[in-house]
Amino acid sequence: MSAPRTTPWPLVALFTAGYLAPYLLPTTVGRLDSGLPLTPTEAGAIGSALLLSSAAAGFLLASRVDRFGPRTLARVGLLLAVLGYGGAALTTLLPAVVAGAVVGGFGSGTVTAVAATGIAAQKDPHRVTTFGLLAVSALAGAVYLTVPHLGPGHAQPLAAIALTALAVWPLTARLTPRTAKAVAVTAGPRLPHLRSGLLLAAAMPCWSAAQNSLWGVSGRIGLAQAHLSEATVGAVFAVALGFGLLGVVGAGVLGPRLGQALPIGLGTVLIAGCIALSASATDLTTFASGEIAWNLLYPVVLSYVIGLAAALDPRGRWAVLVGSASSLGTAVGPMTGSLLAARAGFPAMGTVLAVGLLAVAVPLTTVALRRRTTTVATGPALTDVDGTTVRLDVAA
Repeated sequence: MSAPRTTPWPLVALFTAGYLAPYLLPTTVGRLDSGLPLTPTEAGAIGSALLLSSAAAGFLLASRVDRFGPRTLARVGLLLAVLGYGGAALTTLLPAVVAGAVVGGFGSGTVTAVAATGIAAQKDPHRVTTFGLLAVSALAGAVYLTVPHLGPGHAQPLAAIALTALAVWPLTARLTPRTAKAVAVTAGPRLPHLRSGLLLAAAMPCWSAAQNSLWGVSGRIGLAQAHLSEATVGAVFAVALGFGLLGVVGAGVLGPRLGQALPIGLGTVLIAGCIALSASATDLTTFASGEIAWNLLYPVVLSYVIGLAAALDPRGRWAVLVGSASSLGTAVGPMTGSLLAARAGFPAMGTVLAVGLLAVAVPLTTVALRRRTTTVATGPALTDVDGTTVRLDVAA
């Protein structure tokens, strides 16, 4: 009889703390715009700077988590998040807000790198990822419901991210410290599945840019084009994130039964339609329908993409690199959405993003089709068309 699976809750908590900033992007950018002397494009640029800093942390740390130790890096990342986001929340001085957002973003990226590396080493990385997405979706939904009732200003969403990082800190005691064994592991083989990994890493910035171009301006679509109140828009986001929870639960239940190519490929095509619908919304029904459908599908596809990246390398390097590449797209999303909306309007923006997603669905599906899994006596071996085989020896 097989041993029961245990959930690595510290990794789930770190995943939540690292991903919360992107999930709160619409309210963060919107409140920077309304609470500070900034144009919508300038507020979007600050959001992009935050996420670009997060991506930079991932690229820098992709192969260094074992070297420095998960516990040390997680604590450094959480500390930067608390100081950066917390400092930005406590001031209205624009340079200090920008600096805090950048420092906090680097902290978020550091925490995400530790979480991604740890999740990739699990026996079932997709399962752990779904728990992380459930946690961050639930928390973000609660924030969207709460923030409109806490008064105006830019501080509330930034403070929520900082407080989450502070709350996660005690769980880092259960992470592995830097050890001689961990240092020795860093001298391991080169990245496996090089062609598949590079194709996935190249496609993800475009995929994420399209998602977050919409997400970064969704608040403005609801307020300016659909003529809704901030409380109503916040309620729509909370409901949409609730449906996102259902999507993640469904993905967790399905697991590998449908493979990875179908959820990733078909899911991306459906997301393209949701983006076009949401961007063209002029009333509550259309706006809510587009946002809810998009939030239902987005975390499902994301969970399979993260699981695919994790499966390419049990040491988690592709998971971190692909995640950081995704963060690059996330970083340019608010600026891209703001520029497209300013020059062509929200509906045209949605059309451009939808067409781009349809194109990106091809390489993502190709990578998922390339990968196949075989099981050997000492553990699963991952093999793809690159001819590279990685044997995963599972510790007792």
